[in-house]
Amino acid sequence: MEQPPIGDVFGEMIRDAYAVHTGVGPRPLAGGRVPRPVIEVIERDDGLINGAPADHYLAEPADWQPHDHRALRLCRGHVLDIGVGAGRTAVELQKRGMAVTGLDTSPGAIEIARRRGLRDTVLNTVDAYASASVRYDTFLLLGNNLGLLEGPERAPVFLDALARLANPGARLIAQGTDPYGTTDPVHVSYHRRNRERGRLGGQLRLRLRYRLLATEWFDYLNCSVEELEALIQGTAWRLKAVDDGDRPYYTAVLELAG
Repeated sequence: MEQPPIGDVFGEMIRDAYAVHTGVGPRPLAGGRVPRPVIEVIERDDGLINGAPADHYLAEPADWQPHDHRALRLCRGHVLDIGVGAGRTAVELQKRGMAVTGLDTSPGAIEIARRRGLRDTVLNTVDAYASASVRYDTFLLLGNNLGLLEGPERAPVFLDALARLANPGARLIAQGTDPYGTTDPVHVSYHRRNRERGRLGGQLRLRLRYRLLATEWFDYLNCSVEELEALIQGTAWRLKAVDDGDRPYYTAVLELAG
């Protein structure tokens, strides 16, 4: 079977979602297509395929979940929004008068975040950006972006990069998902398969699809709070608080030790 070309899947999806959302967009929909719901397709390495509308990446605060509003109230100082996407959170923080930078690896996402008014954006990886001279007081991993920790090998590297960008006393606000409350046999068997291979149960292996494009396969982590505590052992970060009022979703607040 022919494999799809690798490309900026998220960026292409967000451009089309923005075009549908606004009725104008940065470009016409490809091929003169009639506007329709833009669907994000997520393919897991066991063959499971899920799809969800992409319009939530463009949602205004009135349509946010309560845990999103609670997370924003924890922000202070200079903020780095990691995986900024279409700028949903960063633009709102900017409107509130906060200094915020949006970081993403998707050129298309950065383009739309700028079009929506975000002034300070960085197209880069966390690892490469860690050598910058700028320092931050708050790091955001919202929209389940705690998953960017990937797993036990990647998490310390990722957290060390953030520590190098941090002011003393900086905090990391991260939204994650505890995957273990499910009784769905498809997910329960996946967790078991992962453990048999020496991985965390919720350590997902995914790729994104949109129209003809795909991403490379990548790890994305759903973990329990207990697993998160184990992952940060030996790093410069300590778990200070957990908001789990919307289980299985939770918001973890980590602070830089010392």
